[in-house]
Amino acid sequence: MHRDLPYLRAYPEALQEQVRTLLRDGANGLAPMLQRKYPQAHAVRTDKALYHYTTELKNRHLRNADAVNKVLFDSKIHVVRNALGLHTSISRVQGGKLAAKHEIRVAAMFKQVPDEFLRMIVVHELAHLREREHNKAFYQLCAYMEPNYHQYEFDVRLYLTHLEGAGARLWAAA
Repeated sequence: MHRDLPYLRAYPEALQEQVRTLLRDGANGLAPMLQRKYPQAHAVRTDKALYHYTTELKNRHLRNADAVNKVLFDSKIHVVRNALGLHTSISRVQGGKLAAKHEIRVAAMFKQVPDEFLRMIVVHELAHLREREHNKAFYQLCAYMEPNYHQYEFDVRLYLTHLEGAGARLWAAA
């Protein structure tokens, strides 16, 4: 059971073994631990609210970056096979200038997660406004915008591991 942990492959084997133990422990395991650490879901439920949430984070940390033109929850993003969110940039000629339109899409399943998880995903996608690649500068920017970025990313990976093991969603709709 739970031999392969696809969301945790990059982590040391000893840490993966701890997660396997938590998955086996049921009532004292992974799901209860996550619920104790993050007791409630965020209140961002609509695309409009997500746009405002994202814009506020961008304005606080990346004032000089390009504007984000569209932000939405996307039910077509399949987390297990794809990504948590997507950042797309489309360049078009307008007049004599090249204009870029930026979109951020967040997997719809993240409508019902703690604020920390949503913030980690939005910060990750906003960092792509400055850094296209997942390199050292990219992750430094993520940590600048959210000092607990790496912990939240790990905890999102734990949650995805829980879900993949046929676990139920932990935070019900408000």
